[in-house]
Amino acid sequence: MAELRVKSRSELRRARRRQGHSCWDHLIVAPLWAQHGANLGTLLRTCDAVGACMAVPSHDWVKNALRKGNTLPGPSCIHRVGNPQNWLLKQRERGSHIIGVELAEGATRLGDLPPARGRTVVVLGHEFSGIPSDTLHLLDEAVEIPMIGRGASLNVAVAGSLVLYRLAGLA
Repeated sequence: MAELRVKSRSELRRARRRQGHSCWDHLIVAPLWAQHGANLGTLLRTCDAVGACMAVPSHDWVKNALRKGNTLPGPSCIHRVGNPQNWLLKQRERGSHIIGVELAEGATRLGDLPPARGRTVVVLGHEFSGIPSDTLHLLDEAVEIPMIGRGASLNVAVAGSLVLYRLAGLA
């Protein structure tokens, strides 16, 4: 194996965008029922890395979590959501492909998920109870992340990051 050379910070900076992206309106991750605020800041960093936006509920704790967890310089693309079901209905009317990250019969395995070809919304549920059952009918597709460990699910930041990288065509 050839000797590895780690890229310098200046090389990395030259290869990346100089500033945050504006809303590209292509890939939106929606942790609408997230349980832990720390996960939102981590997921926001992934959004920046793959060129995605984030849609979040308009709760005070969410604003504080994003403010605390966002360590990126400058603003990020964040959409505020009132009622999650109404927001998802509007996304469907706009022609968005709505994917829920959920353990469900007939779900697409993460490794089989193709890159997004059009406007795509990735819905993430509560880390314990998932996406509410009264919302499942709004999904066009479910994607599951296979696991062999003891845990029932990954946290919102990890699950969302894996799916975003796949949909962005980067994994």
